[in-house]
Amino acid sequence: MANTVSKQLLGGLDAAVVLLSRSGVSEKFIRFAVVGTLGFCWDTGTVYALRGLTGLYVAGVFGFLVAATANWGVNRIWTFRHHVHAAPHVQWVRFLIANSVGFVFNRGTFFALISLSTLCHNQPVFPIIAGSIAGLCFNYFLSKRFVFS
Repeated sequence: MANTVSKQLLGGLDAAVVLLSRSGVSEKFIRFAVVGTLGFCWDTGTVYALRGLTGLYVAGVFGFLVAATANWGVNRIWTFRHHVHAAPHVQWVRFLIANSVGFVFNRGTFFALISLSTLCHNQPVFPIIAGSIAGLCFNYFLSKRFVFS
């Protein structure tokens, strides 16, 4: 039953992606952005769970690692499912290396905003959103070119 629900959910998501792609944006980019939205949720959850224990800077690094790992897995099985894949551990390392460029923009934006803004320091969801947007295009291009090619 769970497998049927998963297939129905993916079928619905695939249909939505096809509709959105009629705007001229590639289906793979849309899928990558959907996965990135899920990554935002994993990142935010991790930051909020850890910030009291580790502080925002360490929580931000762990949030990125959790989100990057989850995003790699979902991109592997959904966004780039029709590609021939390297061994999982090799591809995961490539993904982290390729996304290190996006990390600089993502976490650079995050760190700058929590340092400069009391609102962002108190509500880290805002700098997480800004950082996610800042890293999206870099991560997509490098992932498509070097990780899932």
